[in-house]
Amino acid sequence: MHIHPVGTRALLVELEDLSQVMAWHAALDANPLKDQVDAIAAATTLLLTFATPNSAAAAAEKLQDFRPTAQAGEDPRFVEIDVLYDGEDLDEAAELMGMSREGLIDWHTSTEWLAAFGGFAPGFTYCTPADSAQNFNIERRATPRTAVPAGAVGIAGGFSAVYPRVSPGGWQLLGTTSTPMWESDAHPPALVQPGDRVRYRAVSSLPDVVSTTPFGRRTPARLPRLEVLDAGLLTLYQIRAAPGRG
Repeated sequence: MHIHPVGTRALLVELEDLSQVMAWHAALDANPLKDQVDAIAAATTLLLTFATPNSAAAAAEKLQDFRPTAQAGEDPRFVEIDVLYDGEDLDEAAELMGMSREGLIDWHTSTEWLAAFGGFAPGFTYCTPADSAQNFNIERRATPRTAVPAGAVGIAGGFSAVYPRVSPGGWQLLGTTSTPMWESDAHPPALVQPGDRVRYRAVSSLPDVVSTTPFGRRTPARLPRLEVLDAGLLTLYQIRAAPGRG
């Protein structure tokens, strides 16, 4: 474990693997350090931000002896995502995994996925099999696509995720969902949060719009609005990061 300062009010904690990151993130999210503002997980790192430089320095010392303990909090939230398995890379991915097309679909739908962290784009949540024995390290495409459609369901490098918006991408595409993964006016805006359990369900067709309200905590956000009447020529509007949405 290595701790690096990031500016004066943040620390980047380098850990051995994803399981350590998830354990640290769960522990520090449930019981934050003094003046901790946010904890943002990635594959092998955890970024911690603090209210003041002094609190960041104090946290760096405390973390030297930190050992996360199992959190006895709320039961995990389950999210089910309907998928039409019509992906362009379905056959190629099945061949890479040594499976038939049907075998790949069965593996993807029978696996319980654990949401590890968000990144790449708002609402893009990296999910890994809850049972490591079900994991496959799938290669990305040799040539990434310049535009992956919104709702594309992909796998790569031991992860599964849904592209929330049109964007470039190199993951192997298995199918499509119409479930919105990110809604700015919802709280929280990302459908899948770190710690959630995700199941993919094979369907023969998809509705045009899927309501996400049955997933419980996604309720309309009452956020202040800003209306720009005259931006001028050199106006820059910038906001601080929103804690808890990393």
